[in-house]
Amino acid sequence: MKIFVTGATGFVGRHLVRHLLDREHSVTSAVRVSGSALAGSEELVIGSIGPDSDWSGLLQGHDVVIHLAARVHVMNDTSEDPLEEFRRVNAQGAETLARAAAEQAVSRFVFLSSIKVNGEGTSGTPYTAHDEPDPADPYGLSKLEAEVALEGLHRETGLDVVIARTPLVYGPGVGGNFIKMLDLAARELPLPLARVRNRRTMTSIWNLVDLLERAASEPEAANALVLAGDGFSPSTPEMFREISSALGKKSRLFPFPVGMLKFAGAITGRSAVINRLVGSLEMETGSCSTAWVWRPVVSFQDSMRRTAHWYASEESAQGTDS
Repeated sequence: MKIFVTGATGFVGRHLVRHLLDREHSVTSAVRVSGSALAGSEELVIGSIGPDSDWSGLLQGHDVVIHLAARVHVMNDTSEDPLEEFRRVNAQGAETLARAAAEQAVSRFVFLSSIKVNGEGTSGTPYTAHDEPDPADPYGLSKLEAEVALEGLHRETGLDVVIARTPLVYGPGVGGNFIKMLDLAARELPLPLARVRNRRTMTSIWNLVDLLERAASEPEAANALVLAGDGFSPSTPEMFREISSALGKKSRLFPFPVGMLKFAGAITGRSAVINRLVGSLEMETGSCSTAWVWRPVVSFQDSMRRTAHWYASEESAQGTDS
């Protein structure tokens, strides 16, 4: 199968391209910088992705497009209209690419969306693929608009569209909040999280690339909307204990009132961070709008061990370099 991948040099993209090549697919990596594509894939240097992107002739001969490239959450966003910037890349850019795919006889378009389409948090009932969307920020809204546009394009052209919504993705090369959690666990710092009783679904990179490859290749996945995720949704204390154990470190969690944590977040301007630590965002992993069945292939515990091994190797390498 010949597969065209956007966002091929990002965190998810590099893992996906390697996974596809290992399974003997032919891969075209759409990249921004010449020479950055993974060895073994065909490199195609493109400009920015948006409503005016010209994909003329670039998708011909491909069976599937997997669209990963997106404008993600930007800290201290200085855009005059953040929603319009998210919409231009994530919604209009995706629709332009998908329309080009339909015009150039690509049979399937796989779109990586976000659980933020469902909302920002749950209270006892996990999100499913059948829930009414309720995005709360410009990023989530732009992803919903992309999904709606792609579903409309399917009805108009017959292009087979598969949508995968994912929460936080982790694994080798991860950054952001997850690398901060690894750092905290590695330093064995005391953390006031022992009383937190939440549930947060995450997706290991191994489970996500398996889903995306199957979404691209299995006939049964046609026109499905599916929720990615690990098979277990840990509480924040369970997650820290699992990370600490995988790193060979001692978890030092102590009890502290959750209400006081939220108050501290409010007065320090870090409510969003605290809410992610104490709030729930749980999904029904594999929940699908059709009869297609996908289940995670790597356990939460094994995924954590693999990620911790990578982190320890990176720390060791940095220590050697210094």
